[in-house]
Order: sequence, then structure tokens, then C-alpha cells
Amino acid sequence: MLTQEKKEFISFMISSGVLKFGEFITKSGRNTPYFINTGNYKTGSQFHLLGKFYAKILKESCCKFDALFGPAYKGISLVTCCANALYCDYGIDKPFFFNRKEVKDHGEGGNLVGYMPHDGDRIVIIEDVITAGTAVRESMPILQSCGRIKCEDMFISVNRCEIGQNASKTAITEVKEQFGINVHSIVNVKDIRNYLKANGEYEKYITKMDGYIDKYCIID
Repeated sequence: MLTQEKKEFISFMISSGVLKFGEFITKSGRNTPYFINTGNYKTGSQFHLLGKFYAKILKESCCKFDALFGPAYKGISLVTCCANALYCDYGIDKPFFFNRKEVKDHGEGGNLVGYMPHDGDRIVIIEDVITAGTAVRESMPILQSCGRIKCEDMFISVNRCEIGQNASKTAITEVKEQFGINVHSIVNVKDIRNYLKANGEYEKYITKMDGYIDKYCIID
């Protein structure tokens, strides 16, 4: 259902230059009529509002966790604004951390910055989107190298609902089956499509969206 909150988030992504329509190629090599680039968030007010959206869905999920993890690079700013909003809006003060793409060979060394997980910690991943599940598969070895951690929840901006390595399953279903991670999204591709349908300004993209969804997506 396209709620008012989802409409506001989609509008926010468009006005921030994060959600764009046209012709793009995803990380998985698919030609897509829409693209989400959270790297285009670049002002304090944008991150203030973005953090509120993430914090709200995390709070509403009622998942128990000890720390937040943001995969480099885009996840770094996402996990930071989410942690800030959790404290400012709900009084939930949790540590967060992120990884370096290259291991630091001086100072304290290592490839993690911020909180250092302990055995038994419940870690939540904060990311932008899931298309083929590649980012999750890259993140899990990093987290598992920290010790006997638990990672049961991941929060993203947009669920593209796309098929993964198995054409009969979405990437999110594969992530759940392989790692036991529940993926929560603020909006999904159907919400975006319905938003376009309700807004005459984007009518020209409906046919392309429908074609892409029919070819690459599985929507419940």
C-alpha cells in the first residue's frame, strides 16, 4: 500500500536527486529505467531527514540489537545519520561502525572504524538498496571475522524486488535463506511505480517500469 509516509520518502528521494528516471545499468548489469544513488545526498538537512526515515522503520520493527553496521562507502553516512536519529527521536543510543575498503597498516590498524563487535553481539546492517544481494555477501565475511556475532536484520531505502542468482527467487529471499537476515525497506519498486502512476508528471516512465518489473522482479 502506498501510504502517505512512502509518498513523502519517494518525493524526498526525487527532490534530493537520489531517485532518477531514464536509462541506467545496475551493478548486476541490468538495464533499468530507474536508479537510486544515495551518494547524491549531500546536505545536513537531507541527512537529518533521511536518518528519521531509517530510524522510524528500525524502531517500528522492534528488533533487538547491540550495534549498527554501515558497509563502505555509502553505508557509512547512512549508518551515521540513522544512529543519530535513533538517539534524537527515540532516546536509543547505540554504537555504530563501518569498514574500510583497504586495511589500515598503521596506527590502530585493521579494517573497521568505530565500535568493535564482541561475541554474541546482535548487529543490524544499514544499506541503501538490494539488487542482486552482492553487498550483503561482501559484508557478511567482514562481520563474521569479528567473532560470533548475530545479524538478523538489515534496513534499506528501496527493495527493488529483483530476482537474485536463482531466477525463481528474489535477492532478498536468497539473503534470508543464506544468512538468516530479514531485510526491511522503507519503500519497494511497486511503491515507486504506484507513485509514478498517481503523479501525471511521470506518466512516460510507467511503460518502462512495467516492462522492467515483468522481466526482473517478483512482487508478492
